[in-house]
Amino acid sequence: MDAFFIPASLVAGGLLAVQAGANAQLSKATGSPFTATTLQLSVGTLALLAVALATGTLTALAGLPGVPWWHVIGGTASAFYVVSTITLFPRLGAVVAVGLFIAGQMLASFALDTFGLLGVAPKALTPAMAGGTLAVLLGAGAIVAGQVGSLRQALAGKTGWIVLALLAGAVLPVQGVVNGLLRQDLGAPFAVGAVSFFVATLAMALALLLVTLCRRAPAAPAPQGTALRGMPWWGWLGGFAGAAYVTTVFTAIPAIGAAAAVGLTVAGQQVASVFVDRYGWLRLPQRPVSGLRMAGVAVLLLGVAIIKLL
Repeated sequence: MDAFFIPASLVAGGLLAVQAGANAQLSKATGSPFTATTLQLSVGTLALLAVALATGTLTALAGLPGVPWWHVIGGTASAFYVVSTITLFPRLGAVVAVGLFIAGQMLASFALDTFGLLGVAPKALTPAMAGGTLAVLLGAGAIVAGQVGSLRQALAGKTGWIVLALLAGAVLPVQGVVNGLLRQDLGAPFAVGAVSFFVATLAMALALLLVTLCRRAPAAPAPQGTALRGMPWWGWLGGFAGAAYVTTVFTAIPAIGAAAAVGLTVAGQQVASVFVDRYGWLRLPQRPVSGLRMAGVAVLLLGVAIIKLL
């Protein structure tokens, strides 16, 4: 199991960098991150439904009426996370917000593993788990400090936004666990992924509607055909990348533990982000990668290795 889920989790995390670049292109074409995310989630839903159909597991959805209602709503976490990123990036900056998301993910994963919450098999609190989690948090802090300079200054007077960022990160491993419970109910991972993405799509569509109503005007102009045609083809890959990430996480957590699965995806995301920033891949701005940030990624990887291997 480890031989599969360790590299799979790293790759799934790296795909989040692809998702970010794809969503940026679709947001530019549609004029709204809410519209773009709703479209990408719809693409992910259709992709997972197609895979479930191809693998003969689509009929597992007939079992949905018999499962606990809260096993079905894991996808709302994706919508909450996306809305939080749209809200927090202008207020905290993308680098600081992502660092706080990582902290929230790792703290929630640590709690899930240590206390056996939501049906996760409890793991004994060992020095390796505690030390590895601390190393990941320190690495995330170094990554942020390496990009923004003074971390204390970046966070000063923003307690409420900091709490929101931590919660937005924390819901992701919880989503993985809830989706894992739905997998136990239905026994079909691709069908479960489709349910999660469908719920996320509905939640994002509701968020888009609320934004539109609150502004008393369209949240964004209707996407123009010329704008969408001018978008690179890979601008539609965000849904596929997200589908791969979500499916990998909820299948990996029961096999290798929440902290290891989340830590590996975080590590994959950060390694891929270094290359994206350094070389300006996916039409994203080219940014210098500081030595402190590189050291932070190395410490983060070390923390993940300690959690999983020791």
